[in-house]
Amino acid sequence: MILAKVLGNIVATQKNHRYVGARMMMCEHINLEGEGTGYTILALDAVDAGVGDTVLIVQEGWSASTVATGKAGAAIDSAIVGVVDHIDLLDALS
Repeated sequence: MILAKVLGNIVATQKNHRYVGARMMMCEHINLEGEGTGYTILALDAVDAGVGDTVLIVQEGWSASTVATGKAGAAIDSAIVGVVDHIDLLDALS
């Protein structure tokens, strides 16, 4: 799982038929403190995330394609599978 911040939407007028109706988002990896790392990634949105949201991204072929499109076998590397409400570091640091 990758922790990331949604930077914006990607618009593609021509795309594979398996992606019809799916939204593609540009995301930046963040650390546990919410700071950007400078590494960006494209991911299909499976949870209706929005710009500025902190999200969880799965980056594995079968999981990503099934979650994002509802069908196994689509050529998808990354999918947004959760919107993070809160990160609690108190227990992790003690």
